[in-house]
Amino acid sequence: MIHPTKLMRGAVSAIAILGAAPMVAGVPVLGVVTAQAQEQLVASVLFEGNRRFPDSQLLTMVDISTSGIYSQQRLNADIESIRLAYDRDGFNSVSVTARTEQTTDGRVRVIFEINEGERAGIAAINFTGNNSIGAGNLKGAMLTKESGILSWLLRDDTYDEQKMSVDRERIRAYYANRGFPDAQVNSVAEYDAARNAYFINVTVNEGQKYEFGNVGIETSIGGLNTDVLRGTVRTGQGSTYSALDLQKSIEDMAYEATVQGYSFADVRARLDRDAATNSFNVTYLVDEGARIYVERINITGNIKTRDFVIRRELDFAEGDPFNRSMVIRGRNNIDALGYFSRIDISTAPGSSPDKIVLNINVQEQSTGEYGATAGYSTTDGILGELSLTERNFLGRGQYLRAAIGASQSGRTFDFSFTEPRFMGLKVSAGVDAYHRIYDETSVSYYGSQVTGGQLRVGVPLTSALNAQFFGGYERKVIADVKDNPASKSAVVNDGQEFNKAFVGYTLVWNGVDDVKNPTEGLYATFSQQYIGWDHNLLRTEARARYFVPLIPDSGVIASVRGQAGVINSLNNGNVHAVEAFTPGSQLIRGFEGRGFGPRMVNGEYLGTTMFAGISGEIEFPIPGLPESYGLSGAVWADAAWIGDGSSIGTGTSTIATTSNDQPWRTSVGASLIWDSPFGPLRGDFAHVLNKSTDDRTQMFQFTISTLL
Repeated sequence: MIHPTKLMRGAVSAIAILGAAPMVAGVPVLGVVTAQAQEQLVASVLFEGNRRFPDSQLLTMVDISTSGIYSQQRLNADIESIRLAYDRDGFNSVSVTARTEQTTDGRVRVIFEINEGERAGIAAINFTGNNSIGAGNLKGAMLTKESGILSWLLRDDTYDEQKMSVDRERIRAYYANRGFPDAQVNSVAEYDAARNAYFINVTVNEGQKYEFGNVGIETSIGGLNTDVLRGTVRTGQGSTYSALDLQKSIEDMAYEATVQGYSFADVRARLDRDAATNSFNVTYLVDEGARIYVERINITGNIKTRDFVIRRELDFAEGDPFNRSMVIRGRNNIDALGYFSRIDISTAPGSSPDKIVLNINVQEQSTGEYGATAGYSTTDGILGELSLTERNFLGRGQYLRAAIGASQSGRTFDFSFTEPRFMGLKVSAGVDAYHRIYDETSVSYYGSQVTGGQLRVGVPLTSALNAQFFGGYERKVIADVKDNPASKSAVVNDGQEFNKAFVGYTLVWNGVDDVKNPTEGLYATFSQQYIGWDHNLLRTEARARYFVPLIPDSGVIASVRGQAGVINSLNNGNVHAVEAFTPGSQLIRGFEGRGFGPRMVNGEYLGTTMFAGISGEIEFPIPGLPESYGLSGAVWADAAWIGDGSSIGTGTSTIATTSNDQPWRTSVGASLIWDSPFGPLRGDFAHVLNKSTDDRTQMFQFTISTLL
């Protein structure tokens, strides 16, 4: 978009600088020229006034730097190239000029002078015609964001017509996946020079809302088990029309047909619109496709990532039958790696009519993260961490993380490595090692040093169910036991050592639509581990959370969470207190860390061998705040049952406990949730309704938001 006021201002400033600059078609050419008109060798290229782009990046934009030859034509083109780069990044008022200086050896030095001005933001994104879906939800589907408190960091509030074109398609797709297949989306951007910002007006014509009607499967392939294919259908009768569910049903059905041995099966969906009932009757047509084979798979653009990392995400190889749905499935698998910003797949004719060449072009993005973070927790106080994470180590798709953390209650040292395809199988394998120092605090009668590690193997059982098996060793040494006899620990002694070997498994069911921002579905885990050496225990935990949109397409999400745990002694003895559960705010909010549960008469916290809890929460967008702020609110209610600790001991004798006269705890409250660049953070304001006599309450807690 060209703004007359900006154009005129730019022209006046250019004329003032150039004076008697050369004219082309009556228009002065930008740039101050002091060198001769003929081509000359370039001695160096310099930049002045640039803050947004470093010199190294600007050098890649100018042809004079690449060719090493100066000419007026190249200079003008380079000025425009720099200006366009700034314009795409939101610096609409940028001005770029150039001057040259002769060197003693007869060459020319080129200096680009850049006046960046202020970056233009996006004041507001307004919607009209969106009668069925809230503006906040539609803004969440867009790449373009309104200017907010983090825009200086995220730089997602830049207006770009190409990006806006993508956003219009994303909004249309958002509607198409929520019952509106005929939605039309248009947008107009208006620049406000006084505010140096854009106002984007998006107009939506929703059309009629549709649902799925009768659903059937027809096939011309003899022997194909259509009953099994029905299990892949996501477009159930009466459900809201969704283009995504339709596409995924086609992909899953083609994959299932391949599993049954029909590699050339081609699946298409025939839609019959019934305007009277606002429904689509769907018939999935499964037929024998053309017998075409994949002759060659070419992979380009992967400078860092090894070819095999990409190839192993395809469920086919060179020489196998070509199946469109399998290609789409493979592309989705490659995209899910998170290594690439763009993935383009195209086909070309092979050496014969029954062969095809598959071309995969990728554009890599950064997979390494390092930095220092600092924060505050109401449990641990001020905390910080130095970490290094690489999600594509050496281009082999391996995950590596090393971190050093510190808080007012201790220090941590962690290392983790994961091979996602152990021995080329769809099995992950990894190793973890850690050393943690816990100091004595006001809520802990002793500190400890814990060193350990584990090996783990992950196996996908179904598309939604995964299993992880693990085993390891841990050594714990007690330190800093209180010297005051009145507050000395009765559970452990200074220097006491505990060794444990453990082995176990965890089952994870992931049925939510989005792990980072779930709106519907079930996420659940079940874990058991045997703890031996100095102990003989079986530890069992189960957690689950179910999400459902309370008001469709409004951003109001309800969830119910349940969790329980039990530790059993396998030698009919007691459970040592160092292995007891210490449930905190993840179980029930409104209490201090180690602030509820069995205690000794002297106040020492023991933990519990059994707990159970249930929580209900409603999360909602905060009216009046831009979606780009990432802020939302929630109201909730928690209830938890805590065991009395009668089976907790020192390994040889049971400890007499007190202050658990009320096993049930309940609380209600409200929360402010921030989806920050550092992770989802939340502040919980709680009011305790029911507690035990010596429980310690806490009205406000600041924590990291978790899925369970």
